[in-house]
Amino acid sequence: MTCPFEKIYPSELNRDASYYMTHAYNEAIEAWKKDEVPIGAVIEHNGRIIAAAHNQSRTANDPTAHAEILAISQAANTLGDWRLNECTLYVTKEPCPMCSGALVIARIGKVYYGLPDPKMGCVGGATDLGALPRSNHKFESTGGVLEELNHQILKAFFDKKRLENKERKTLDSE
Repeated sequence: MTCPFEKIYPSELNRDASYYMTHAYNEAIEAWKKDEVPIGAVIEHNGRIIAAAHNQSRTANDPTAHAEILAISQAANTLGDWRLNECTLYVTKEPCPMCSGALVIARIGKVYYGLPDPKMGCVGGATDLGALPRSNHKFESTGGVLEELNHQILKAFFDKKRLENKERKTLDSE
């Protein structure tokens, strides 16, 4: 499926939050191309991306195949350890309850996300699983990294889906 958004290739000289989020955004483009909800994630460890994934729930017919879950598995395999204390996740949209819980269990060090989700986001939006008072593990989270860019791709994808559904209903009623 053709994606109207182009990948961005950031300079390797400045590896800040925008740099890593750009790589997550590029993963979101890959999701769009597979007709998946365009959410991408990367996990960084010691300045190196050790995991990169995008949503694959439809492709895998697996409701748990979110970008964050897939990236957590890749990172754990790369490090040979399920504890990701020294790692940082960059994801284009605020993690849902399932993914936020997995981040707590994986003991992620830090989370940066692009687009906040006030309805289902669980690292500051609807609630904050990364700061549960009785949890053995807490992590910092920062939202709004390349927020507008991440908002544009999600909005365009769902606008396209709504239009396709409307056209399908029109054809079905003829």
